[in-house]
Amino acid sequence: MKKVIGELNLDNYKPLRELVFEALREAIISGQLRPGQRLMEVQLAEELGVSRTPVREAIRKLELEGLVLMIPRRGAYVAKISMKDIADVFEIRAALEGLAAELAARRCTPEEIEALERSLVKIRECADKGDIQACIELDTTFHEQLMSASHNDRLVQIIANLREQIQRFRSTSLAHPGRMKLAWEEHKIIVEAIAQGDTELARRLAYEHIENAENSLMEVISEQQENC
Repeated sequence: MKKVIGELNLDNYKPLRELVFEALREAIISGQLRPGQRLMEVQLAEELGVSRTPVREAIRKLELEGLVLMIPRRGAYVAKISMKDIADVFEIRAALEGLAAELAARRCTPEEIEALERSLVKIRECADKGDIQACIELDTTFHEQLMSASHNDRLVQIIANLREQIQRFRSTSLAHPGRMKLAWEEHKIIVEAIAQGDTELARRLAYEHIENAENSLMEVISEQQENC
């Protein structure tokens, strides 16, 4: 297995098992560890400079999150993404984010609008540079700001439960050529609708944005399957 995971930040005061878990989770979400790839405890431990125990614990925790599949007598593998998984998650996400945008258009503060607009500027800069990783991080922040602007804590918590699946899909979707700039344009008109207090338009645009992200992801997966 080639080296795909960065070094652990040992200056962090979190337990070692938590640092290993976060490193492996990030490698899966970012696509560095690909769906179907076997996770070899010994090699991962050597790569991270730790014993096998925290690696084993991390793999078990990742299994609970649905990011790892344990196969009896064969070992641990990065869970594959099925079309059903994608459809299920995006169906829920489109409805929730549509509702969040509607509520944000009704409840958000001027400061929250400004924060969303600042995120748009940063996303555009990264999209122009073609910095996919930075765009993914900023896209995550933008959607978190949008959810927060709904001022509905239950809604925020529900979509937070899908965070890992969404983040994994986001990385793949935004990697599709041209998707980053299109996403920025979609973000822009969503923010405009929210700023204008147009609840119906905000809901519809947010819903369509998630549908477009799903379509982009499907195209990427189809292309990958054709190249296999």
